[in-house]
Amino acid sequence: MVTAVSYHETVTKLQEFAQFARGPFDRPEWYALLASNGSSPFVAIAQCNAREVALPLMRTKHGLASLTNWFSFTWRPLGRDDEWVDELLVTLAIDLRKQASRIIMAPLPDEDGNATRLERSFHKGGWIVFREQCDENHVLPVEGRSFAEYWSYRPGQMRTTFKRKAKKVDVEIFTRFEEAAWSAYQSIYAESWKPAEERADLLEDFARAEGAAGRIRLGIARADNVPVAAQFWTVEGDTAYIHKLAHVEAAKPLSAGTTLSAALFEHVIDTDNVELIDFGTGSDAYKRDWMERNRPRYRLICLDWRQPRAWPSLIKAFARRLARRKTQG
Repeated sequence: MVTAVSYHETVTKLQEFAQFARGPFDRPEWYALLASNGSSPFVAIAQCNAREVALPLMRTKHGLASLTNWFSFTWRPLGRDDEWVDELLVTLAIDLRKQASRIIMAPLPDEDGNATRLERSFHKGGWIVFREQCDENHVLPVEGRSFAEYWSYRPGQMRTTFKRKAKKVDVEIFTRFEEAAWSAYQSIYAESWKPAEERADLLEDFARAEGAAGRIRLGIARADNVPVAAQFWTVEGDTAYIHKLAHVEAAKPLSAGTTLSAALFEHVIDTDNVELIDFGTGSDAYKRDWMERNRPRYRLICLDWRQPRAWPSLIKAFARRLARRKTQG
C-alpha cells in the first residue's frame, strides 16, 4: 500500500477532518480563525486508502510549529487513534524532514496518548525528540453530582465567603452573544489586574462564533448595576470550557468572582448537564479550589540532526537536559 503525503498552505483541507474534533480547538472553524488572523498555516496530511491523519502546523522563523496561539487549551493530530494511523504518522514524520529541521508541537495532552504517540512516531521517523512539560490543565469530572453535591466538597473558607457576599452582586448568564454583555466584559477586563489582552480581536471573533452556535456562556456580575466581574465559558458536547475571567480590582472586597463562578458552575452542571469542566492551562493556585484533577501538557521539540540548521537547537536542548539531571540528581 502506498501512502500519499501532501502539504497545504491553507486550512481548507481540514474540513475533511471535522469528524475527529474533540473540542473547540480541533475544529476546522478554529483553524480558519487562526489563519484569518495572521498565522501561516502548513497542514501536513498522510493518506493511505480510507485512512488519513493531519497535523495542523504553521511556519515560523525557525521551522514548523503547532498551529495554535496563546488561547489554545490543547493541540493534537487529527485522525483515528489506531495502529494504522500511527504508521501514517511515522511516514509523515519521515517526509517532514524535507520541509524543516525543527518542529515544535504543543500543548499536547497525554491522557489520550497523543503526546506519547507523536513522540514515538517522530523518533521512528528519524528525529531527535525532546519531551518536556510545558503547562498544566485543571479539570473537574462531575461524576453525576448535582451542583449542591459538588459545592458541599469545596473548601470551607470559599463557601463561607460565598454565603456572606453572594447577595451583594447580581449575576446574569448569557447563552447568546450580546453586544452589551461583551462590552461589559471588555470594560471589566480593562479595569482588572490582568495585562492587556493579546489579540482581543481574535477572542471576540471566537466568542461571536460560539454565540451564534449557542455554545457561549458569558457571565456578568453587577454591583449597584455596575459590571464588576465577567467570565467567558463555552459548552460543547459534555464539556464546559472556562476561557477567560476577570474582575474589577477596586471591587475585589465584594468577592464577585466567587459568586459568578458559583453561578456558572451551577448552570453548566444542573442545566447543561456537562460531565467535565475544563479550566484550561495555567498553574494558578485558585484553580485547585474549584477543580479536582490536574493533567500535564507537553511540548515536543523535534530536531533533524542531519541538517546543520538544527545543530544550535540540539546543543541547547542537550544542555537543558543535562542541567535538569544535575538539578534532580
